[in-house]
Amino acid sequence: MASHATHPGTRQRIMFDEALPVDHRLNRVYRIGAGLMGLFLLAFGILGLTNNIGFFDTGGNTAIGLNTNGALSVLSICVGVLLFVGMVIGGNFASTLNMVLGVLFILNGFLFLGLLDTGSNFLAFRIQNVLFSFVVGIVLMVFGMYGRVSTNLPHDNPYWRARHPDAEQRAVTSGDQVR
Repeated sequence: MASHATHPGTRQRIMFDEALPVDHRLNRVYRIGAGLMGLFLLAFGILGLTNNIGFFDTGGNTAIGLNTNGALSVLSICVGVLLFVGMVIGGNFASTLNMVLGVLFILNGFLFLGLLDTGSNFLAFRIQNVLFSFVVGIVLMVFGMYGRVSTNLPHDNPYWRARHPDAEQRAVTSGDQVR
């Protein structure tokens, strides 16, 4: 059962604060998630490029146990840098970036699962790459959604407050504090 109900026919858009307070504990989670995944993707991309393989070569070159080619290495470096930018910025940007990239990694896993052993597999994916894409996608989504998506968020959570503006208003009028 939902803790609050919307009226049929009305659609409200929830507006979140632009940024979490700098010292908010959720900010640390988003930054750690983006940084760890970015670091791994950077290492994978750099190691893939140092093997001097062709840009669209599908010959079976590996780096860190995953199949790679020049295009996948460059793409990994770009996504790794993007995740590092998210780590530096932090806050809602890092959370949203983690969630979006997580979904894209999962969709990429499904796409290349269908392209395995075909001529259209231009990023040289093998099954280990597909599984890696699924795992990274889930991990990024968990890091991005942590403290943001749940049915029992604490009342001091900024996302809970954004979803329940009437609770703060009632607390102000009755003299109580929102916990």
